[in-house]
Amino acid sequence: MRCFIYVHLLDGGVIFVFICAIWGYMRYFIQLSYDGTRYHGWQIQKNARSVQAEVEKALAVIAHEPIEVVGAGRTDTGVHAACYYAHFDSNHPGMTDENMLFKLNCLLPFDIAVQKIFRVRDDAHARFHAIYREYKYYLSRNKDPFTFAYSEKESRRLNVALMNEAAQILIETSDFTSFSKLGSDVKTNNCIVSQAIWEEIGNQLVFTIRADRFLRNMVRAIVGTLLEVGLEKITIADFYSVIEKRDRNCAGASVAAKGLFLVDIGYPTLTTDFTD
Repeated sequence: MRCFIYVHLLDGGVIFVFICAIWGYMRYFIQLSYDGTRYHGWQIQKNARSVQAEVEKALAVIAHEPIEVVGAGRTDTGVHAACYYAHFDSNHPGMTDENMLFKLNCLLPFDIAVQKIFRVRDDAHARFHAIYREYKYYLSRNKDPFTFAYSEKESRRLNVALMNEAAQILIETSDFTSFSKLGSDVKTNNCIVSQAIWEEIGNQLVFTIRADRFLRNMVRAIVGTLLEVGLEKITIADFYSVIEKRDRNCAGASVAAKGLFLVDIGYPTLTTDFTD
């Protein structure tokens, strides 16, 4: 159901308000993935290509109506998503049919793919109901033509044990101002990090971080600063100091966007089936 509020000014200055409820509109979640190389992030921006705009345009064609899509959050320019969720409302029948999914993927560019569309409760929200987001950052230890586009090359000797020691400090931290892009328009820089760990996987060094929310540029700034720990340019005590100063200029340089992937978004149990 979708509701509209109408306000009319009657003779004598009396304001008459009534609510019109339109039945038939249903809310859906959409699960997708995308290569962020050609996009200025998820969110629609003026004079810039965005994933959201491409998805809305394709959905409007198959639904035969304008569609507004609400994503689980922003991703920065050039950042990828192996798993992303958004929601939208539509009164088109059969939106969850496999044929609709096929048509949608045919309309979308080669670097955006939809895995699933499913019905949810009318109040389900892709952004506000998410309880965590998880990112991975990939570093390639040697030159590799097959990982070049999706990882940052880092062949210098790193003290991974120190990097993991510093990463655990993030779990104890609440204010991430030092890792937030300057000038970001947010009410708070507080985040709750529940996991932060470096792992050596084959030729790659992978950083995994999970939190309830992330600030703009946060993960890339954290990785850049942890690299300074690994290169032993700064100590664990220095890393503490960077956080306590709440000053982006004190942290390390941000690493390249191409190595960063949003890999998971968690929801309450019912979010995967809001039909109950």
